[in-house]
Amino acid sequence: MRITAQDTGLARFFLCMLLIAQLILGPLLSAQTASASLLGDFTVKQEKELGEKYNTLMRARLPIIEDPEITRYIRGIVDDIAVHVPKLAFTLKTSVVLNHNINAFAAPAGYVYVFTGLITNFDHEAELAGVIAHELAHVSHRHLAARIKKQQITQLGMLAGMLAGMFMGMAAGGDNASEAGEAMIYGSFAAGTQTMLNYSRVDEREADRSGMQYLVAAGYNPKGMVSAFQKIKKKAWLAGAGNLPKYLSTHPAVEERITYLDRSIQKMDPAVQKRPMDDTKFRRIKALIMARFLDPQIALDAFSKDVQHEEQGLADMGRGIVYARENKISEAKAAFEKAVKKAPNDPLILREAGRFHYLKGDQDLAVKYLQKAVILNGDDLFALFYFARLLDDKGESKQAIQYFERILRTLPEDSEVHYYLGRTLGKSGQLFEGYTQLAYSAIYGLNKKKAKMHLKKVESLAKTDAQKEELKKLKELYKKRSEFW
Repeated sequence: MRITAQDTGLARFFLCMLLIAQLILGPLLSAQTASASLLGDFTVKQEKELGEKYNTLMRARLPIIEDPEITRYIRGIVDDIAVHVPKLAFTLKTSVVLNHNINAFAAPAGYVYVFTGLITNFDHEAELAGVIAHELAHVSHRHLAARIKKQQITQLGMLAGMLAGMFMGMAAGGDNASEAGEAMIYGSFAAGTQTMLNYSRVDEREADRSGMQYLVAAGYNPKGMVSAFQKIKKKAWLAGAGNLPKYLSTHPAVEERITYLDRSIQKMDPAVQKRPMDDTKFRRIKALIMARFLDPQIALDAFSKDVQHEEQGLADMGRGIVYARENKISEAKAAFEKAVKKAPNDPLILREAGRFHYLKGDQDLAVKYLQKAVILNGDDLFALFYFARLLDDKGESKQAIQYFERILRTLPEDSEVHYYLGRTLGKSGQLFEGYTQLAYSAIYGLNKKKAKMHLKKVESLAKTDAQKEELKKLKELYKKRSEFW
């Protein structure tokens, strides 16, 4: 079970956008009359098709975090706000992207992507929720669909060319890379296709106001959105040596948006303005993300100043994770021991300690901690994944297979879980099933060479009607995903 996909960086992000332009816009450009007609009536069905293709590439090529401790928290915020969002044409589907920029964006058809930078750069859950509420407002008003509908065919061709030029600029590391990065980081919480389609001033004002309504209705302190804008502005100044990014010049100025949002807050009930900010869960998730993904020294410095997490054992857990990343085994072991002693029943701390000991070869301690973590939090599929691997190593393949299959019922496209399930099935003599899982792993990981190899093996092993039916499904998936290779 992956924590993230391979860290591909921003260049690969724009490659994804280029591929989408080729796959979605290319056929449109080939028939001008038909294309103009299609864009003149950009339907929900067409947006759904675009969103599915977009999401497939995003999840395969961007570093998507699958740690349920993190994803469940983010999706919980999205769902809490979404309850108060009217006119949603799509079911929201949220992913967490490992990227330290302050960003979130809503892609076509209700696909929402939240960057980890929103957590590491913010201090309150209400700030994070403010950005998410803003993005859900864009979804509710279907701003992206409206912008696509208004584009002329020549502009679509320009869009494809711009995406290609941005990718080349990113790869070369020149000025284009800097400007593209600015647009992505500070562009009113928009990215990728949205950045190119360029939300209007009216769109942004509408998203600000509606987003604020959703935020308040969900029970958050409305000052969270204003505080988020202020921090984005500060980051922009620090990054641009005193100059706001060019992208903001096409939208209401950040200062202006802060002002009118602040004025709207002043008109609210005093009780709403004084709502307490409960950041208990936020700080817990922030500690985990910092420990696992930030620069080690920055993370260690932050944990040294965090008195609250020190008392709860989370700071020690964070240090243990950081030391393990640096291969400082003795320091990591000592840190995890302190964390477990302070919080012997915290499933997150137990999971991280168990994972550390498993990867370092201490099966006894790994079993002790992982088993307890799974018992205390049966929804933590990350802990269950390592516990299943541990059982497989100990020869308990039947139980391991059951756990891997349980994980896949929730994460059906996780290539790493398919891989380990395939290995376990193969070792237990179930060759058809094993190679089938290895094929799924390669397909979801967009590994064409291995997918073809494993598919050929599955084909040679398919004997029964049930196996031939499974082979048919596998080939259909291979064909569907092959357009992205």
